[in-house]
Amino acid sequence: MKGIRQLAERLNISIGTVSRALNGRPDVNDETRRRVLEAAAEMGYVPNQSGRSLRQGTTNAVGFMIESGFDVAGNPDNFFLGVFDGVQTVLSRHHLDLVVLPCATDEDPTQYLQRMVTRRLVDALIISATHRTDRRIELLNKTHIPFIALGRSATPGNHPWLDLDFEGVANRAIDRLVAKGHRRIAVGVPSNDINLGFVFLDGYKAALARHGIAFEPNLVIRAPSSEQGGYQTAHELLTMPEPATAVVLIYELMAIGFYRRLNESGLSPGRDIAVIAFRESPLSRFLSPALTCFRMSLRDLGITLGESLLASMPAYADIYPQGIVRRVWPMELVEGGSDQAIKG
Repeated sequence: MKGIRQLAERLNISIGTVSRALNGRPDVNDETRRRVLEAAAEMGYVPNQSGRSLRQGTTNAVGFMIESGFDVAGNPDNFFLGVFDGVQTVLSRHHLDLVVLPCATDEDPTQYLQRMVTRRLVDALIISATHRTDRRIELLNKTHIPFIALGRSATPGNHPWLDLDFEGVANRAIDRLVAKGHRRIAVGVPSNDINLGFVFLDGYKAALARHGIAFEPNLVIRAPSSEQGGYQTAHELLTMPEPATAVVLIYELMAIGFYRRLNESGLSPGRDIAVIAFRESPLSRFLSPALTCFRMSLRDLGITLGESLLASMPAYADIYPQGIVRRVWPMELVEGGSDQAIKG
């Protein structure tokens, strides 16, 4: 196996240029980088990552922190896998690696992140499941490690973030249901401090107000963001003295449990109660009637997430000149048969 010196001599370029090309540095032109990578492959050169990291003080890795509990991490669907694919597509352009950092359900997320930061496992971070007040953001602001949040927070800080359009979904869902004659519209929201629930609820209240509908706190059902949570939501609605005629679920997999509880009561989604869910998932596509929900490209979200993170890092700012990105990600309505007009 050849070393970097032999690689430089073969190409008749400096060791520094070879090193920068192998590290994906932006100050090396594409042709030189191609020559270096091809020669390295032919010679069987593999850099000593541990030694290189010690010398440079970098790891050439980006960490993506997720919380592994069902009620936080987004359910057992393909959400994070799709986002990971998009992020890695961006990182691979610069020979950077994506490292998933799963925080266990019974561990404090801030303490977990503190441990990862202390060990210097990665050069930058992506955090998800942001809370209304998020101590992780405070920690990262103090340590000056580049990071981006997948989700907004009320915690102050001059950091980039991307978030899904929870307000827009709430507004469009309520507008659609009101147009179909519904006035008693319930919502199923997370039973935790994740900020998306607060953002969604604010959008729901604003939409009701636009239509002159009074907000009723008892129509806000807080439940785990899972199939079981959907089952619980349906049960609570069915036992109300005056049940809602429609419901908007913040997590799509809640619809599976919701459908089951209705079926157990001899009721049908779409016919007896209208149902709209936040996002289309592979499992929800098999529901009958088809679920009215919202969709997006997870891979495109991941690509934008990766590029926005690199835009905040000085080494890549010239390549991604967006500056500090704060963006709400749009959602596309998918019409199904689950939100029919109210019966006369």
